[in-house]
Amino acid sequence: MEKFQTLTSTYVPLPIENVDTDQIIPARFLKATDKEGFGDNLFADWRYNKDGSPKADFVLNNPTYSGQILVAGKNFGSGSSREHAAWAVAGYGFKAVVSSFFADIFRNNSLNNGVLPVVVTPEFLSELFACVETDSKTTLTIDLDKQTITNNATGKSEDFEINPYKKECLMKGLDDIDYLLSKKDLTEKYEANSVI
Repeated sequence: MEKFQTLTSTYVPLPIENVDTDQIIPARFLKATDKEGFGDNLFADWRYNKDGSPKADFVLNNPTYSGQILVAGKNFGSGSSREHAAWAVAGYGFKAVVSSFFADIFRNNSLNNGVLPVVVTPEFLSELFACVETDSKTTLTIDLDKQTITNNATGKSEDFEINPYKKECLMKGLDDIDYLLSKKDLTEKYEANSVI
């Protein structure tokens, strides 16, 4: 995984509430067992017509909006526990998703795949949607070390919570196995000193 420390980026607005994992990545794409190509099918049913052509009115097909941050409505990632939803978000190129509420399983799957879910207040979220509608080049700065998110258009910031272990993994670019391997010396020292 790439290290995540501070990210400043424009953002893509998706002001839709209760987006479930089947909308993020439809079930017909779940046959694959590796992460390749999932970004191409992120929000596939909203993004493409039946003939595969892009729907002009969907935000990912609108060249006005771009960036490494997705700002979504309340309750993002509900539904099934499919990790493929996080694969699709990461595969598209998003490094963070901002919402006022995430389903727990989606939040954990995102963290395990290098995507930072940032929970903000409903008021802050509304402000983000309003700002990007006025100026699509509006940026956000997410500082993982300080656990802050800043709307650079207004200067307003909020703190966000993150599990300390997952924070360390993201900042060092480690998945769970990498983390365990990084503690190999401590493990070997413990085993050498253990009495059986």
